[in-house]
Order: sequence, then C-alpha cells, then structure tokens
Amino acid sequence: MNEIVLETQGLTKYYGGILAVDHLDLKVPRGCICGFVGRNGAGKTTAIKLMLGLLRPTAGASKLLGCDSTALTPEIRQRIGYVTEGHRLFRWMSIGELEKFQRAFFPEQWDDKLFGDMIEYFELSRKRKIKHLSNGQRAQVSLALALAPNPELLIMDDPTLGLDAAIRRQFLEGMIELIMRQGRTVLFSSHILGDVERVADRIAVIDKGVLRANCSLDEFRTAVKKVILSFADSVPAEVDIEGLLHCRRSEKQLELTLVGTEEAQITEWAKSAGAEEYHSAKMNLEDQFIEFTAPANRKRLFQWEEV
Repeated sequence: MNEIVLETQGLTKYYGGILAVDHLDLKVPRGCICGFVGRNGAGKTTAIKLMLGLLRPTAGASKLLGCDSTALTPEIRQRIGYVTEGHRLFRWMSIGELEKFQRAFFPEQWDDKLFGDMIEYFELSRKRKIKHLSNGQRAQVSLALALAPNPELLIMDDPTLGLDAAIRRQFLEGMIELIMRQGRTVLFSSHILGDVERVADRIAVIDKGVLRANCSLDEFRTAVKKVILSFADSVPAEVDIEGLLHCRRSEKQLELTLVGTEEAQITEWAKSAGAEEYHSAKMNLEDQFIEFTAPANRKRLFQWEEV
C-alpha cells in the first residue's frame, strides 16, 4: 500500500458566508506528481494554504508528512518545499544573496550543487538582482530555492502563471528532470491543463470548493468521453444513460458527454434509441476538464454556439 504524504479530511473553509473549500477529502501518495486543477476561483489556493497551515480551517483537518497542518513543527516544515503563486521574492536581493538567506534556514540539508546546477540550467547569474529579472526568471529562481533544501514534499501554487509558452515549457522540463531524479512527491495547482498533462501522473479536480475527481491521469482520460450519435429522423426527447453529464441536440444529432460509461452501455443505449451510428469525438485533457466542470445548464453566450 502506498504511503500517504498529504491527506485532508472534511477540510472546509468559510470566508464569512462564502464557502471556499467544501469538505475536501484528498490523499496524495508518496512519489507521485499530482495536478491540482480547477477554474479560477475554484478554491485551489485556499485549499493549499489550509494544507500548509497558513489558514485555519472552519472544519475538518489536513496532514502533511503525518503531522497536523495546524501544528507543523519546524522539523516537518524543513521537509516541505513551497512555491507561491506570483513568485514573491525579495526584489532588492541578488540571486546569490537570496541563496545565502534561504540556505540559513536549512543548514544541514541545503544542496549547493543542486542549486548551482539549476541556476546554470536556467542560464542565470548569481549577481543578477531579483528586481531586474523577468517573471519567467523569477519562477526559475523560486523553483531552485524550493528544491535546494531537498524537500520530500513539494507544493506549488500555479507556478507557471503569467509565463509565456516557451518559458513554461523550460520551467516544466526542468521541474520534471530534477523532481524525477530525486523521487519527490509533488502537488501543483494549475488551470493550464497542457502543463498538467505534460508532467502529472495523478489529477485532483476541484470545482467551487468541492473535490470532483481524484485519480490517475490515465483513469480520468479514459472516464470522460464525448459521443456523437446520428439519427435518420429526429433525436429522442429523453436521454437516460448512466454517467450523462451534458446533452446537446441538433436536428438529427445528439452530442453526449459521459463519465465512467462503458462502451457496451453506449452501444446498447444507441441501439435502443434508434441511432443509425455513433462515434467518439477526440478530446484532449483541456476539453475533458471543461466538459467535466461545465454547469449542466450552461447558456449560450454567442449566436453561433450550437444548441
């Protein structure tokens, strides 16, 4: 059985009367890279701050490396790396000064060679001031600072936010190379599904504070599918098939978004509904995520959208 290094139980957070995180039950096993995904405002950052003990929960609890998040000891915190959204660093310091400052908190575990390798990989000079770096370069420095203490658990809150495509790819490839070499456990939030697809082996989907999925990436990719059925005459008025998320109609076609529906079930329902034929539409992870989290009664925004 895999050891669980991050766990939440009924984790809940209200801001006044607003529910930000709703009874979150999440487990992340050791050695995996888990993409924590959701739309903007879904509750990702609040959940991460609760996990790290930076916010007090309204109800429920969370544990990191077996320690309650509200009482993380200095010894436990030294085993956790955290990359914040926006990469907030002391702008008046140089990279070398920031390295020295950060190293002081991890005197026995700081890996000078790893930090140096990362700075070299990203083609940065220790003499450069943080205030003179681009957003992408600050992200690279943040990653180096988080990994140099050799944390067992690395938590990153939207680390590629605001980066252009080329820098995002370089950042992610550097992250993959160094994380996999060390065998760390990673939880990283993102609303850029291409990033998740590139690096994650697990996915946790949060929507309006509610955990909607927590499984391997392959399981999610297999479970969410879109099926298009064609009819000789009009489409049936009622659609009753297990796993139905969304149904869109045109004159002689049905477009169904399904979750966890077996191929045999689709075949049987298509036959009983009188469909001439059906086929599965190709979907990437972003397509699947959008369909999975879209409201059931989503209204058309534009005239050219299909009914």
